[in-house]
Formats: sequence, C-alpha cells, structure tokens
Amino acid sequence: MALLDDVKSELAAIDNELPAAKKAQATAMIRFGGGLRLVQRQIIVQAQFDSLDAAKWLQSTIKNLYGHEATLTQVARQTPNGMVQRYLVQVERGGAALALQTGLLDRRKHLVLGLPADIISGNIAQVKAAWRGAFLAHGGLSDPGKASYLEIVCPTNEAALALVGAARRLGVTAKPRQLRSSERVTLKDPDAIERMLMLMGAPLSAREWTGKRSDGEARGKANRLANFDDANMRRSAKAAAEASDKVRKAFEILGDDIPENLRAAGQLRLDHGDASLEELGRLANPPITKDAIAGRIRRLLQLADKTAKARAQQE
Repeated sequence: MALLDDVKSELAAIDNELPAAKKAQATAMIRFGGGLRLVQRQIIVQAQFDSLDAAKWLQSTIKNLYGHEATLTQVARQTPNGMVQRYLVQVERGGAALALQTGLLDRRKHLVLGLPADIISGNIAQVKAAWRGAFLAHGGLSDPGKASYLEIVCPTNEAALALVGAARRLGVTAKPRQLRSSERVTLKDPDAIERMLMLMGAPLSAREWTGKRSDGEARGKANRLANFDDANMRRSAKAAAEASDKVRKAFEILGDDIPENLRAAGQLRLDHGDASLEELGRLANPPITKDAIAGRIRRLLQLADKTAKARAQQE
C-alpha cells in the first residue's frame, strides 16, 4: 500500500496541465470516485477517495476551474481488514451545473455512463489525464512479483470500455474483466504497467516499481539457481551412495579375483563416497580421467554381475 500511496501523491501533485486535461482528470475522478446522486430532485456531485492528496486536488479544481464550492469530509469505512479512512468530496449547490460542465450529463441532461466523448476522442494529454483521474479515484497497484497488476475498479461496463479504448490510444493493452460483480480494467504485463505509470505522470513511482521488480526477479533467479544446485548435489550424493553400495557388493562377490586396476577404482569409490568421478580420477595413482574411472567401476560391476549369474547357474 505504501507504493500505491506514493503513486497517488505523485499524480495528485501534477499542476502544470492545460485546462482541457484538468477537466478530463476531474471528470474521471468524479465518474470513477462516485458520480451523481439525485436528492430531492437536486443533483449532488460526489466522489470518494483513499488519498487525501487526490481529494484536495479535486476540491481545488472544482473551485478554480468550474467556480463551485466543494466540501471535503473525512469518513470512516469498515472493511474486512478493519476500519479505513476515506475522503469525500461533495458539491450540493450547483451540482447540476457542474455535471453539465464536466460532461457527466449530456446536452439533453442524460447521464453519461462511461466518459464524455470529447475526452475519449480528445488529445493525448486529455486521454492521459482521464487515466490519471480514474486511477486516483479507484486504482490499485500490486508490489512487483509473479502476480503484478495495475487495476481500476469501474462503476459501469461503459466506463470500463472507455478506459480500455483510452489505453489503446496510448499504445497500452488493457483488458476489462468482471470480478465479484464489479467491472475492472487490468494491466498485468510488467512493461505495460511501467509504461502506464509513466504516461499517467508518475515517473518516480515507475522507477521505484521497476527497481522492486528487478530486485524481485534477481532474488527469484538466485533462489532458482540455489535450488537447482541443491538438487544437483542431492542427486550426486544419492548416485555416489548407490555406487558405493554396488562396489561393496561386487567386492563381496568377487573376493580376491579382481583385476588390480578395477579393484583400485572400486576402492577409491569406497574411500571417498562423496567425491565426484572427476575427483576420483585425480585421486588415482597415476591420475586418470573421470571417463576412465567411470569405465573401470562399470567393468567391475559388470564382472560381479557376470560372476553372480554364473554361480547361480552352477547351483
């Protein structure tokens, strides 16, 4: 959650956008953060956030860009993980005018279920701002790892499709999905997540996210290598122990009737149970290759098998 808070604080601090982009961001924040309510035939605009910085940005923008007063209230909300704080931005007086100004009501005063067309088909700055606003309102970001994701919970299917289309204009593939009766738009590709963070205006958070991702991949690779090495060592130790048992049995079967070079190779195996074939070859007198020591041990075992079969036939 700390990284998510950092991302939203960085996004909410952007103040150098043109009015059209600010309007797109404010509209998306209202649309994805709550929307419009009808109370006693009066339209109330409201949006709820988990980021105080985001709430303050919207409150300020509503006043400075649209000329309406908005209240900011802290509310407590019960979740499965305990009580959390949320920040409610609300416009009661002038709500209908603000809804028309933001495009959340069209000219016929019908509710826009997605995002206004002039934002979706607007310039790239507006498209980026719309994604930024939606993320500030209801975005989530995982820590980098196997299940990396950037996700926005959407109020309607139309809103989800609007975000997917906006992402496509930015060159990013986003997918809509339904989870627990809620519409969501999700990015799962780590490169796409990094790119979207940059496009929304959070380069510092993008670099931090990428750094954590690289560290996690490095740790994962180190763990895989360590596990691989451990597995190889276990297999080698098991093979050496099995070979020692076979050599010991071969000595019992053959007794003194063993060629000297085969006996020496077998004895090395018994005396150095944990050694590799290459190490056994270096210990031989004179030193020989690992293929040579392996061949001598193999011939020793074959000779023991042949002798055991011959004795069984005689009996």
